[in-house]
Amino acid sequence: MMEQLKKRIHVANGKEKADVVIKNGKVVNVFTREVEEADIAIIDGKIAGIGPSYEGHREIDADGKYLMPGFIDGHVHIESSMVTPSRFVDVVVPHGVTSVITDPHEIANVAGKEGLTFMLDDSEGIPLDAYFMLPSCVPATPFENTGAALSAEDLRSFYDHPRVLGLAEVMDYPSVASTSEDMMQKLLDASELRGQIDGHGAGLDAKAMNVFRAAGITTDHECTTAEEAKDRLRRGLYVIIREGSAAKDLNALIPLVSETNSRRFLFCTDDKHLDELMKEGSIDACVRMAVQDHGVDPLVAIQLATINAAECFGLSKKGAIAPSYDADILFVNNLTDFAITHVMKNGEVVAENGKMKVAQERVAEIPAPLVESVKLPEITEATFDVQATGEKVHVIDYAANSLVTSKSTASLPVKNGVFQSDHEQDIMKLAVIERHKLTGNIGLGFIRGLHLDRGAIALTVAHDSHNLVVAGYDSADMLVATLALRDMQGGLVIVDKGEVLAKLPLNLAGLMSTVDAEETLRDLEAVDGHLQTLGFDGNFNPFSALSFMCLPVIPNLKLTDLGYFDMSLGKHIEIVAN
Repeated sequence: MMEQLKKRIHVANGKEKADVVIKNGKVVNVFTREVEEADIAIIDGKIAGIGPSYEGHREIDADGKYLMPGFIDGHVHIESSMVTPSRFVDVVVPHGVTSVITDPHEIANVAGKEGLTFMLDDSEGIPLDAYFMLPSCVPATPFENTGAALSAEDLRSFYDHPRVLGLAEVMDYPSVASTSEDMMQKLLDASELRGQIDGHGAGLDAKAMNVFRAAGITTDHECTTAEEAKDRLRRGLYVIIREGSAAKDLNALIPLVSETNSRRFLFCTDDKHLDELMKEGSIDACVRMAVQDHGVDPLVAIQLATINAAECFGLSKKGAIAPSYDADILFVNNLTDFAITHVMKNGEVVAENGKMKVAQERVAEIPAPLVESVKLPEITEATFDVQATGEKVHVIDYAANSLVTSKSTASLPVKNGVFQSDHEQDIMKLAVIERHKLTGNIGLGFIRGLHLDRGAIALTVAHDSHNLVVAGYDSADMLVATLALRDMQGGLVIVDKGEVLAKLPLNLAGLMSTVDAEETLRDLEAVDGHLQTLGFDGNFNPFSALSFMCLPVIPNLKLTDLGYFDMSLGKHIEIVAN
């Protein structure tokens, strides 16, 4: 370390040659929001100096391109990309993301400590800095059944890992407000051992933000309105602007960013599917939207994507092009469409023109229990029957591209004493089947707004407990879809008239593929392509929508393996609206 420090200083003052010098570039300064024409001298993967006349053993001509820090995703569940951390590299690094703050609570809900260990191991030594926040709420609530439970004691040993930064999104607000012992211990451990605590304040008001800040929570990525974001800013939280697959909040929140508050915002994708990541991009897509659609100053947008995130999470060597910072550098043609031509990680070019220079192999072996996670009771067509013991049923009303649902009632056709789906009202049957411990729990309900004409879709990606969720017009199709998921140990499937039209195997905890990103993408595109076969005509992804219909910490009505949960009432309710 001493020799490296001396060498870096010698390179900085021009006494020694750098390993690499980038010449003829326009360097984006995120501290002063300036662009300067300068060379960048790099030694041992770190920046030593910026300015003219540096010499290097190797020199790269930037040819007038803009040089900016690597992007940082402030909150992401890698599992939602459907590939493992080591394959996630191939997906996001070509889009300029060189660091992520990840919360592995998806796999933790399925496999507990063994799942966390796999994610840490599989992200070791890859050309992407994956920093971890430890799942705070496994299970997320007592209103559903999950595959594991993580106490404060279970989490404590993970703080010894150098890439663990703190405690991930605290979504169990009642436990915080009531000062439950285990939650208090989790908060104290995070504060004392690492210091970073993320929030999850969906639907919470300004008074609740007092509780969050009193607990040491410093961020929230669940704002959906400018007023909610103002409440967070006024209490000293960072607002993480989310633009994922199911939840898209950038358009609502980015107009709030101003000269006086811009340093308190950052970007995240939270949950974004593989196809959208590879085609639209990750944080680079957020930057483009902010600049092109909302007229945000490009240098402000770059701050949100880099230094703001780094400072929020205490990453003192990330987020800027400056001496002593890591040489994670993007080569960009212009500050309008942000087309990235080269991605440099620790002073080495690892991606060019949208492709990794070397494909990333999986790093860690997969423990057998992680590929044997779908355990179902006996399922028949009658499993999906809802007896007509009243005139109306409660219905989940889904709103496109939002996690927030509404509760309504509907009159449905009845056949042989059983409520039926209704195509005319766009209402499908919905079922959540516990898949971890063979409890036999099956929650039944109805959903309106998936914009499908027929058939069934099903998946084992169902936040946060990741039980099996299936929606369909016909019980026979729902049964075929459910059994297909059992046989391939998780994934996505689409069924019509008793036939499996397409499927995406996700046999790693029912969440991730064990093959590479390109093969996974081909299967995902086949599944999505067949949505039109079922008559889909919406502007959202029904699979992504369905994956959040089981999350009882998001307003208002959701379905778990224990039945309907009404967040406004704080309890389960009956299917029939008597």
